[in-house]
Amino acid sequence: MSRYQDVRAQLLAAPRTWLVTGAAGFIGCNLVEALLNLNQHVVGLDNFATGHQKNLDEVAASVGEEKWSRFTFLRGDICNLETCRKAVSGVDYVLHQAALGSVPRSIEDPLTTNASNIDGFIYMLVASRDSGVKRFVYAASSSTYGDHPGLPKVEDIIGKPLSPYAVTKYVNELYADVFGRAYGMQSIGLRYFNIFGRRQDPEGAYAAVIPKWVASMIHNETVYVNGDGETSRDFCYIDNVIQANILSATAENAEASNQVYNVAVGDRTTLNDLFEAIRVSLLPHFPHLQNFKPTYRDFRAGDVRHSQADVSKARTLLGYEPSHRMAEGLKEAMAWYVNDLS
Repeated sequence: MSRYQDVRAQLLAAPRTWLVTGAAGFIGCNLVEALLNLNQHVVGLDNFATGHQKNLDEVAASVGEEKWSRFTFLRGDICNLETCRKAVSGVDYVLHQAALGSVPRSIEDPLTTNASNIDGFIYMLVASRDSGVKRFVYAASSSTYGDHPGLPKVEDIIGKPLSPYAVTKYVNELYADVFGRAYGMQSIGLRYFNIFGRRQDPEGAYAAVIPKWVASMIHNETVYVNGDGETSRDFCYIDNVIQANILSATAENAEASNQVYNVAVGDRTTLNDLFEAIRVSLLPHFPHLQNFKPTYRDFRAGDVRHSQADVSKARTLLGYEPSHRMAEGLKEAMAWYVNDLS
């Protein structure tokens, strides 16, 4: 039995109380669903800046009335300390996903990104410290690796940040480390690499590449590729993220705490290969994609050329073992994409 299977069995036998911030967002709502399916008690916090009520409605329909009754939702902002204190009251584990994502958004509006990702983060840290939560698990980012060219990315070797967003996520790691040293608080940061999957929003200027491309192909709209298409990423399916969060919160190995971990697969897929994989997956449903081609444009400011994770640290200390590679995740997500975006 894998450690993840063992932890799931333990949680089913002994429910805990969890706080998921950003609960109406893509990653947050999937975490809420997974925890409720493990019969956990879950508090969700969101201000709907980027999250959607429909995500929570879909979770409610998926888990059923009995499990949904274990969910408590608070509408509020992590930039309000009293809201954070209310949210963490009586909570065992915090899964802090609330943030303003997107490198381009941070370049256009660094002040708002800073307020949410740094001010909001330290409010959550203080509230969690004062409430005595067992572990604070937070969404870090692969953007922290910045301009360091080495592949695969290893947690203790980073470069200079290339965007305000990257700065904010690195500051999160620094604050979490200081809170561990100064107050004995237990935290774990998860450096996400290009997460994708069900309920990921395809709309807006800052939408992630996979849902945006899927929606554009379904509707026979132009798909734009930044650069020559040979930029590569370590695309990571949402189920891998759920696993990493639950393993991090419940890790009993003392060495595992107050660390940062890559959350990815360890693969590298070019944008050209990703485009073709999506096109081929959608073709049986949408014949207009038979000869569909992308449109290439300039590289985007703040983007790194290549990204690939070394996940051996998470394997060793957390028992993390990715359940889905990119192709497997894309196949599983496609049914949701086709149903929701058609």
